[in-house]
Amino acid sequence: MMNSGFLLGIDFGTGGCKVSAVAGDGALLGEANVEYGTEYAHPGWSEQNPADWYGALQTALRKLSGQGLDLALVQAIALDGSTHNAVLLDSDWKPLRKTIMWTDQRSVPECEFLQKNYGELIYQTAFQKPAPTWTLPQLLWLKNHEPRVIAATKHILFVKDYVRFLLSGIAATDHIEAQGTLFYDMKKREWSRELAALTGLDFSALPPLLNPTDQAGEITVEAAAFTGLRAGTPVICGSSDSAVEDYGAGAIEPGDCIIKLATAGNVNVMTAEAHPSATTLTYSHIIPGMWYTVSATNAAALCQRWFRDLFCDREKQEAEQLGGKAFEIMDREAAKSPVGAHGVMFHPYLQGERSPYWDAKLRASFTGISIASPKSDFLRALLEGVAFSLRDCYGSIEELGLPVKRIFLIGGGARSRLWSQIIADVFNVPVQVPIPGDASYGSALLAGTGIGLFENSAEAVRKCLRIERTFTPLAANAIAYRALFQRFKAIQAALAPVYHQD
Repeated sequence: MMNSGFLLGIDFGTGGCKVSAVAGDGALLGEANVEYGTEYAHPGWSEQNPADWYGALQTALRKLSGQGLDLALVQAIALDGSTHNAVLLDSDWKPLRKTIMWTDQRSVPECEFLQKNYGELIYQTAFQKPAPTWTLPQLLWLKNHEPRVIAATKHILFVKDYVRFLLSGIAATDHIEAQGTLFYDMKKREWSRELAALTGLDFSALPPLLNPTDQAGEITVEAAAFTGLRAGTPVICGSSDSAVEDYGAGAIEPGDCIIKLATAGNVNVMTAEAHPSATTLTYSHIIPGMWYTVSATNAAALCQRWFRDLFCDREKQEAEQLGGKAFEIMDREAAKSPVGAHGVMFHPYLQGERSPYWDAKLRASFTGISIASPKSDFLRALLEGVAFSLRDCYGSIEELGLPVKRIFLIGGGARSRLWSQIIADVFNVPVQVPIPGDASYGSALLAGTGIGLFENSAEAVRKCLRIERTFTPLAANAIAYRALFQRFKAIQAALAPVYHQD
């Protein structure tokens, strides 16, 4: 039984909730994960039930407590969550509908409308180009198709903000989360009345803005009864999962680069100033004054989960029998296939694609299949295809001329040594895997900073971060992947027009 205080980081990713208990010196004391579902009612749609997030947190905390961690000893908590996802609430603070997720692609027509009529205003104000990922087009879709929901909306929060409201009774969001809406003024650091008006929402529905390390209340008596946390525990605001995981992985200096292998995949480069571009995303950093540029693929580890759930019953059964994980068995099978997977190639566009194509109509594919192709080739091709897609994203960073001095590999996929080596080989650079190096860990450090345990956010990372291992590219593999990447791009270019045919 732990008898000293600790920090609690709570991450609401696209696929589930993760909690991490962290000591003041950065040691990971325990962690727990709980998955929740995403509904795909129509092709391109993606929605979640807000009630699932709070329930997942309760279950995760019970798991953490079951590891011998006394939740009454939590010194402070901070939350992070996937960005862009609006929780629309009525006058009683009850959700009016399921939340449209950032992976949803239904608002393509709304994006076209916004780009045609307000594109320059949006870019100059919010530093981004309209795409279905952003909250503004999602809300415009609701305005066009579900106007009664918009009319009934009295409050708007986002994933982690909604859960934090249930925990503390305080409604707020942070400046970085707000940047994910497309109706935040980047230069003035405030909501844009002109862009917010396009949603049809009353401006009064928008929440107050905080900094990530500001305190946003404390655990209420009601929330304590539900979660097992101590009433009165300080609740620190937190931020978007992307910002927090970059920070928590050690990317706190200009030139640091993050490659993320989570539900989605990112290539993020830290910069000393903003570099807005129509082909990337631009956000401010957890460290005041810094920024980061994002190029992102919609589906990374999501592809692995999709393949597991549809085609890997045998691996799941074996994992249950032996007490392991299906992904580990899938990895061992993939390792039987050589570099290039005997010509099988995978394009991971299960939900359209963001960088570098920004094309919601792209679809996933396996190509190069022969009657001799074993399952191991498909598994290897999936890992390689995601790596190629991330390398494609990196091309946007190269085009902007942003310097990169070191690369950190994070996300659930980084636990796979095979996948990590493939990333190093495809990028042909060494990659460092931090430990724990995820968003919930970063949130725990924000919690410590928020209560004064650390002098500032940067000091928290320098004091606590550890590098678990480094993967160095294998020269022969890197040469092979350089040619295979060109094939990957050629197949994408050949198939893209097909997906645009009526």
